[in-house]
Amino acid sequence: MKNKNIILENAKQTILAESNAIANLINFLDDDFKNSVNFIHESKGRVIVTGIGKSANIATKIVATLNSTGTPAIFMHAADAIHGDLGIIQKNDVVICISKSGNTPEIKVLVPLIKNYGNKIIAITGNIKSYLGTNADFTLNSYVEKEACPNNLAPTSSTTAQLVIGDALAVCLLELNNFSSNDFAKYHPGGALGKKLYLRVRDLIENNEKPQVAPTTLIKDVIIEISKKRLGTTAVIENNLIVGIITDGDLRRMLKDNSDISKLMAKDIMSKNPKTIQVDDMAITALNTMENNNITQILVENTNKYVGVVHLHDLLKEGIF
Repeated sequence: MKNKNIILENAKQTILAESNAIANLINFLDDDFKNSVNFIHESKGRVIVTGIGKSANIATKIVATLNSTGTPAIFMHAADAIHGDLGIIQKNDVVICISKSGNTPEIKVLVPLIKNYGNKIIAITGNIKSYLGTNADFTLNSYVEKEACPNNLAPTSSTTAQLVIGDALAVCLLELNNFSSNDFAKYHPGGALGKKLYLRVRDLIENNEKPQVAPTTLIKDVIIEISKKRLGTTAVIENNLIVGIITDGDLRRMLKDNSDISKLMAKDIMSKNPKTIQVDDMAITALNTMENNNITQILVENTNKYVGVVHLHDLLKEGIF
């Protein structure tokens, strides 16, 4: 138990150390940050993000965040850059160079080469007086007082600080670009996240059956219709309008309360004025409606015309849950 307590205490201290380091970054925000964002926003090129070691790993994540929020970006490893990959950089590109010390040999070789190309350099460094910090066009301070590592060696708080600055850049650019949820959907078409942003109700029901009965349909035939269409429910339709819904639950309650069902009709057990959704509504809206009303099916309309049923299983199948 003692070891377990030590583990939890170490974890808490790590999280506290990194959270404090991140919070302190607010004190370093200055005109260089603002000018960096504006320069990238007005640039006609891409953002090239480079680094070495753990900073290179952070660079790849920043690239991914920029790309997914509407700012074209490419990763360039600092070591590879000085061995042939400098061709990645084009005339109008902006280079973000990440280094905790700002004095690594690769960075010292790379910076003058980039400047000779005429490209602007944005430094993210924990040492603004370093070679990188003093030679960059814009310097963003990612200084941390101490790493979360007990030996103050392993990059922990420092890399988290770099990552947060990258996120801050991306979000500021997102706002300047008026990047909307529709734009986000364009860049995230796959997976549950993308589906929440583009999948519509009509996409869910296209292969579903369309169970329906009339108010005067006998219960025996209602049961047959629900069983046949395999959606656990049926709409009750009169004059082409939805007037009710019958679910498996309604049938169970009916059987519990009635010993003779031979003369019962749909209108006798249906729930009136059921919840409906429009065919062009988003699939996530269907999920929210089901959750808010504690139901597992919802009837779908096209204006006032009944067109089908969305079941919770349809949403589960698409990973929207």
